Amino acid sequence: MAPTEDPHALAHIQSLPSWLVGRVAARGRGLVAEAIAKEGLKLPQHAVLAAVSEYGPVAQADLVRRLGFDAKDVALLLNHLEKAGLARREPDPKDRRKNAVTVTPAGAQVLARCAELAERANSALLAPLSEAEARQLMELLTRVYEA
Repeated sequence: MAPTEDPHALAHIQSLPSWLVGRVAARGRGLVAEAIAKEGLKLPQHAVLAAVSEYGPVAQADLVRRLGFDAKDVALLLNHLEKAGLARREPDPKDRRKNAVTVTPAGAQVLARCAELAERANSALLAPLSEAEARQLMELLTRVYEA
């Protein structure tokens, strides 16, 4: 064996917290994506719709800043949401040169259903843990995130 080869290099990487958290996050995203697909949404569309619900009526440029998404991507995502009848763009009452985006009643209903679907998906993700362990994991992850 050459001196630079380490037969345990992959095992070492896979034992790192960063690797494990990334794998768990990918699994969680997959479960949520699969769940909300039942409502016809992909994760970025769901994020935009949720941001519009929370901040709306909101200018498209403000959505770009708040979400950290590319402006062209936000425009495409909003086009989809508008076609689906979940959001609408109207002249901004504060500045008629801009459009303000709002959630439609149908969009609000989809968001409510997606929230329930996401909760179920996360419950499935944490199913191997007891309720106390799941609570502890959330507390620990929150501490690491906030640090």
